[in-house]
Amino acid sequence: MAGVASALLAGGMLAGCAVQHYRAAPIAADRVADAFEARRLTDDGLRTFAEQALGPEAWPPPSWDYRALSLAALYFNPSLDAARARIAESQAQILTAGARPNPSLAFTPGIPSPYLLTLDLSFPLETAGKRGYRLQAARSLDLAARLQLAQAAWTVRSSLRAVLVDHLAASRTLDLLRAEAKLRGGQVRLLEAMASAGEIPRVEVSTAEVELSRAHTAVAEAAARSVQSEAALADAIGIPVAALREVRLAWPEWESPPSAESLPSSEIERDAVLNRLDVRAALAQYAAAESSLQLEIAKQYPDIDIGPGYTYEEKRNYFTVGFAATIPLLDRNQGPIAEAEARRRQAQVKFAQTQAEVISSSERALALYAAALDGFAEAGRFAEVETRRGEATRKSVQAGEQGRLDLDDAEIERSVAERSRLDALAHAQRALGDLEDTVERPLAAGDALPAIAGLDASRPRG
Repeated sequence: MAGVASALLAGGMLAGCAVQHYRAAPIAADRVADAFEARRLTDDGLRTFAEQALGPEAWPPPSWDYRALSLAALYFNPSLDAARARIAESQAQILTAGARPNPSLAFTPGIPSPYLLTLDLSFPLETAGKRGYRLQAARSLDLAARLQLAQAAWTVRSSLRAVLVDHLAASRTLDLLRAEAKLRGGQVRLLEAMASAGEIPRVEVSTAEVELSRAHTAVAEAAARSVQSEAALADAIGIPVAALREVRLAWPEWESPPSAESLPSSEIERDAVLNRLDVRAALAQYAAAESSLQLEIAKQYPDIDIGPGYTYEEKRNYFTVGFAATIPLLDRNQGPIAEAEARRRQAQVKFAQTQAEVISSSERALALYAAALDGFAEAGRFAEVETRRGEATRKSVQAGEQGRLDLDDAEIERSVAERSRLDALAHAQRALGDLEDTVERPLAAGDALPAIAGLDASRPRG
C-alpha cells in the first residue's frame, strides 16, 4: 500500500515539473505610442534587415527610392506582425496535432475497508493513421499561413508603391502650379503697369487677376494633396511623418514604365496562375481539407485502450490486462465525414474560382495598362509640341517680334501640357501597379523582390 502511494506521488510530482505557468504580458499604450514616434529610417535594426536583403551596401542610402522604402515598409509595417502571429498559431497547431494521448490512471480505494484497492493503468492507442492525417492537415494549414505572410508582404509593397506614385505626382504637380502662379503674378504686375500707362484697358488686368486667383486656389489644393499623400506614404511604411521629412525621396525609374510589348499576355497569364500567392494558399487549404476528410474516415475505426490492472483484496494481489474500445454500432461517423466532404468541395470550388478570377483580372489589367501607356505617349507628344512652341516664342521675343506676355503665355501652356503628361504618367504607373498585383511580381526592368530570410514568424522587429 505504501509503495503504491509513493508511486502515485512520484508520478504527480513528475507531471508537475512539466507544467507551464502563465506569464503576464501587459500592454502600455503610452510606451507603444512613444516607440512609434521614435522610429527613424536610420534605425540600426533596419540597417541589419536591409543588409540581409541587399548585402553589405551603403546604408542609409543618400536618397530613398522605391526599393529602399519598400524594405523599410517590410520592416516597420505592423500588418506583417499580425501575419507572423498567425504562423506562430499554425505552428502550435502542428504541436497539438502531433500530440499523443496521455495514459490514464484510475485509483479506487476500498471504503470503509482498508483491505480493498483497485489500480488500473490504461494506454490509449490511435488506429488507422489518425495522428498522421491530423499532422498532414496542420502542416497544410501552416503552409497556407506562410503563404498569407508572403501575401501580406506583397500587399505592403504594393500599397507603398501606390502611395509613392501619388506622392511624387502630387509633389511635382505642386511645383508646376507654383511656377505657373509665379508667371501669372508677373503678368498681373506687367498688365497693371501697362494699364496705368493707358496702353491697355483695365478689363485685361481684371481677367489676369481672375486667372491668378484660380492659380492660387489650385496651388492650395495641390499643397493639401501633397500633405495628404505624404501622410499616406508614412503610414504605408509604418513611421511618423517627421521621420519621412528627414530624408530625400527619389525614384528615377518611374519616368520609364515598361512597354506593353515587353509584357506578353501569355507570360502574364502564366505568372498569374503559377505565382499568385492566393492561388497557392487556396491549394494548400484544399490539401488540408483533403487530410481532414481522411481523418474523419479513419475515425470509423475505433481507438483501443490497453493496460494492466491491479487489485488488492484481503491481503491478496490480482493482476489483469484489459482492453477497451468503442463499438461502432449506432454511429459510423457519417455526420463528420459528410461535413468534411462538404468542406473539401468548398475548398475545391474556392480554388477554381480564385484561379479563374486571377486569369480574368490579369487579362483586364494588361489591357488597361496598354491603354494607359497609349495615353502617356500621347500626352508626351503634346508636351513636346508645347516645349517646341515655347522655344520658338522665346526666340521671337529675343528677336523683338513678340513681347514678354507672349512668352509667359507659352510657358503657362507648356506647364499645362506638362501637368497633363504627369497625370498620364501617374495613371500608367498605377495601371502597372495593378498589373503587378495580378501576378504578384515586379514587372519593371531592374526591379526585383528582395530575398529576405527574416520574413518568418520568429523575426524580431525593432
